[in-house]
Amino acid sequence: MALPAPTIKLNTGVEMPMFGLGTWKSKPGEVYEAVKAAIECGYRLIDCAYAYRNEHEVGRALKDVMGSGLVKREELFIVTKLWNTFHSKEAAQKGIAESLRDLGLDYVDLYLIHWPFGYQEGGEPFPVDKDGKTLSSDVDYLDTWKAMEEIYKSGKAKAIGISNFNSEQINRILANCEVVPAVNQVELHPYLTQEKLMEFCRSKGIQIMGYSPLGSPDRPWAKPGDPSLLEDPKIKAIADKYGKTPAHVLIRYQLDRGIIVIPKSVTPSRIKSNAEVFDFKLSDEDIKTINAFNRNHRFCPMDWMTGHKYYPFHIEF
Repeated sequence: MALPAPTIKLNTGVEMPMFGLGTWKSKPGEVYEAVKAAIECGYRLIDCAYAYRNEHEVGRALKDVMGSGLVKREELFIVTKLWNTFHSKEAAQKGIAESLRDLGLDYVDLYLIHWPFGYQEGGEPFPVDKDGKTLSSDVDYLDTWKAMEEIYKSGKAKAIGISNFNSEQINRILANCEVVPAVNQVELHPYLTQEKLMEFCRSKGIQIMGYSPLGSPDRPWAKPGDPSLLEDPKIKAIADKYGKTPAHVLIRYQLDRGIIVIPKSVTPSRIKSNAEVFDFKLSDEDIKTINAFNRNHRFCPMDWMTGHKYYPFHIEF
């Protein structure tokens, strides 16, 4: 049975679940069980990406849950992303084809450009030179967006959008597009509340999807002494007030702000626990309090790309 998760209407007219499972950094062998466990306990939104290198395993889980009659394809909302090595028009078609093949699907419900900047095409997903420096490309994301529009028109994606784009980059797309992006997926949590970007996107009819809502504690570049949302005493105090966990408060915070939220876990008990957020709401006062925790802190800054002309985080929003 589906969770009592609310849905939000995209500018295509489609309803999208506001709560789902993230699959970034889910290791081989784990993601199959995670996706299966999530769908079994009522999740209907699964967020994937070519760059996570686990779509074939997600696809196996989808095949098994659909094959067992637990869910039909149209009951699921599958999101994936065009990786940086597929930014040219020709390569973008290859990017969607590879994701659909691995996921075992004819279409995805939402397809996003993962980052506004491109990497060198035709080889590894993370191409580097002999010194370990990322090999980038200067393909204009406007060309990439044109390819996304073609993918949308072909029916391979029911909606298209962007991820990690700033307001200037979005304005540039809007001035040159036939299809307005449906979603912008960005990092969102109490240390990075992104209120100006949220307001901007909504004014353009673009919904916001938030990743790393729990502060991405298992990110590969985490260092001792980094701020921890789940350990924040102020978050813990709010959680105690509601008889909930800090994770519940962090997820509910996004839902109460009208954000699509995708906490990642591979532990079945935690996947189940993360979904126990539909029996309470944060008060306006608590949301205001949590908004004040903002420190513009990014857990995922992609700082090795700061020199690229399309790096998105040099401006305020």
